[in-house]
Amino acid sequence: MIVRKFLQWSETAGARERARAANALARAYALSELSTEETRAAEAAMALLLDDPSPMVRQAMAEALATSSRAPRSVIYGLARDQLDVAGIVVCCSPLLKDQDLVDLAADGRPGIQRAIAMRHEVSPAVCAALAEVAGLVPVCELLDNFSARVAKVTIRRITERFGNEPNMRARLLERSDLPCDVRHTLIMKVGEALAGSKFVAGVVGRGRVQRITQDACHTATLHLAGNIGGDEIPALVEHLRVAGTLTPAFLMHALCVGNIDFFAAAIGSVAGVSDNRVRGILVDGRRNAIQALYTSGGIESAVGEVFVTATLLWRDATRAQTRPNAMRITESLIDHYAYLADDSPIAELLGLVERMNLDFRRQAARDYAVSMTYEAA
Repeated sequence: MIVRKFLQWSETAGARERARAANALARAYALSELSTEETRAAEAAMALLLDDPSPMVRQAMAEALATSSRAPRSVIYGLARDQLDVAGIVVCCSPLLKDQDLVDLAADGRPGIQRAIAMRHEVSPAVCAALAEVAGLVPVCELLDNFSARVAKVTIRRITERFGNEPNMRARLLERSDLPCDVRHTLIMKVGEALAGSKFVAGVVGRGRVQRITQDACHTATLHLAGNIGGDEIPALVEHLRVAGTLTPAFLMHALCVGNIDFFAAAIGSVAGVSDNRVRGILVDGRRNAIQALYTSGGIESAVGEVFVTATLLWRDATRAQTRPNAMRITESLIDHYAYLADDSPIAELLGLVERMNLDFRRQAARDYAVSMTYEAA
């Protein structure tokens, strides 16, 4: 009887009147204690309102039911598939939409609906993964801005693959404390590529220097990253750098000289196929021949490996003297040790790198001293 009267009334009522009635009906259903018969009648009426020709009516109903956990799921399901003005609030707020519902809605490809999903409270890892796979740049940015979204590391990697060339996305990703170290390195390299291709940067520093400057900056940033990650992340970064071709003798020499032995051991172990514990044992207590054999098994040429052996022994002496390895002193000692070699020796290039490292360490030490003097004067 109630439904029949409602239908008869709605045939002559205007859209605004129907919208007010739909809102009142939905609010009564969500907030009031209705009898069984009244509940069935209200559900039937709302189901019919899903087909109302005016979006104003459907939107009014959506606003009343969006946050309710008592709303009929069939009505919520219908509203969520309506046009954006109607569906947006339901998709963003309704607790009745399950993960599979949200994944299906994301796959529909409507950016507005994808944004509404991304803005939900506590977006699940599965839904985050779906958005990362199919949504556009703006919805995925909304997802990363949603601090309650549970974005898994594998999802962050997928987002980086799809949108790592977008400056706004890179900025959001680099601000995350949970960013995997391999992804951070990938983004560092993408920033370097962007700077190298920038006409503005080329105009400021000159086209001839921009490539070298950006490469040096990326190299320095990678070294800093390797020296500041947790032990559980080291294997992932080592593998990432190995695949990327970044684990060069120059990179490994820098890690050894600065005393980043955890990363260095993991890197050598990765390329040599030796466990980290075994590598550390050789580095700390192994004989010179054992150290040389370790580096040879890692693909380092014997002449270059000899320099690594010497650097390892210098690092070992510093640690046994219970002093923190000093990169400037280690590089100075290497330069002095091989000063007799001609410029055309097989290891001249590596020694040239060691000398440049030493100059950088000296420059940084001078800066640190100047800063400390400034503070003392103040």
